[in-house]
Amino acid sequence: MPKKNYQVFLTDDDITVLNNIRKNGHSSAKTIMHANILLNTNDSFPEKKKSNRELSEIFGVSLPTVNRIRKTYCEEGLAAALNRKTRLTPETMSKITGEFEAHVIATALSPPPKGYAKWNLRLLAEHCMEKKYIVSISHTAVGTILNTNQLKPHLSKYWCIPKENDPYYAACMEDILTIYQKEYNPSLPVVCMDEKPVQLPGEIRERISAKPMETDPETDIQRSGSVQKIDSEYIRMGTASIFMFTEPLSGWRHTEALEHRTMGDFAKMMKNISETYYPDVTRIILVADNLNTHCPGSFYAAFPPETAWELMQKFEFHYTPKHGSWLNIAETELGSLSMQCLGNQRIPKIQELNEMLAEWERDRNQRQKGVNWQFTTKDARVKLKRLYPTPIFEN
Repeated sequence: MPKKNYQVFLTDDDITVLNNIRKNGHSSAKTIMHANILLNTNDSFPEKKKSNRELSEIFGVSLPTVNRIRKTYCEEGLAAALNRKTRLTPETMSKITGEFEAHVIATALSPPPKGYAKWNLRLLAEHCMEKKYIVSISHTAVGTILNTNQLKPHLSKYWCIPKENDPYYAACMEDILTIYQKEYNPSLPVVCMDEKPVQLPGEIRERISAKPMETDPETDIQRSGSVQKIDSEYIRMGTASIFMFTEPLSGWRHTEALEHRTMGDFAKMMKNISETYYPDVTRIILVADNLNTHCPGSFYAAFPPETAWELMQKFEFHYTPKHGSWLNIAETELGSLSMQCLGNQRIPKIQELNEMLAEWERDRNQRQKGVNWQFTTKDARVKLKRLYPTPIFEN
């Protein structure tokens, strides 16, 4: 049976209403889109009318959607055509009950069958039908249930979990927390440092740049813009290590990428920090992790004994405990760097990487983005009580 062809003849009042909706911007995006479609499918002005396919491409909707808007206007009027589609048939009882959802959740949280590493949606749907929890269900419906209950059994979260009752962890943690509670003292700065290894990938094919939105001068309709297109294939140009130094209370940081992260690289960066940024300071409190190169011994591996001794006297080392990198503010700063500066860019040369790091550093230092650390030793003794060992002596 051929599809019925609906004729849309807008009245002058309807055209006025639709133009007001399109221009005032107070209505929802869906209502404005419906108004634009109706204005451009008006059979009263065939010379300006656009075909259903043209409207489908302009607004990024399907042909049935355009047909439905035309049909609704002809059968139910303007108000119905502008609003969302209403249900004309009575609601049916859902076959997904609370009991069935409980079965799905319990199964998703249980160990997967033998031979499988984890549950997937199709496996869950088949399992529910085999156990006769339900007659039939699609894997997409199972996915909706899991999303509603914020369950994602196909994902794994990895955490650095410290040992319980660990005196070394408690001692290092309280040492760092005590340092963070000190007031700002320019003559005794607290500097946090950390490293981040990165790859230097290069493009094999040129990227296709994104195009802005275009506006049709006749209808004043905006066409959707395109997104940037990147080829998934790349060439590896080497690796680098980003060194991050930050003084949280003053809102200062310095970052630089080197080819390696050896003892010599660490010692070179520390000497640069000392001479360039803190030449008049007699002592610097340094917070670092337990990497084997982050130690005074690196000074002696890189410089003569006299220079190494001077650097060792200037830097006061304080180490975060193992699995306690959250205590290092430099790691937080590296997280901001990764999101704001690096992103998904492919930087093939270390020189280009350092140029980008310098721009990011300059802007962030001008803004004086600091850190307001709130977690104290008192909080740790309550919230992280499990990490403290049982004391041998009460007093």
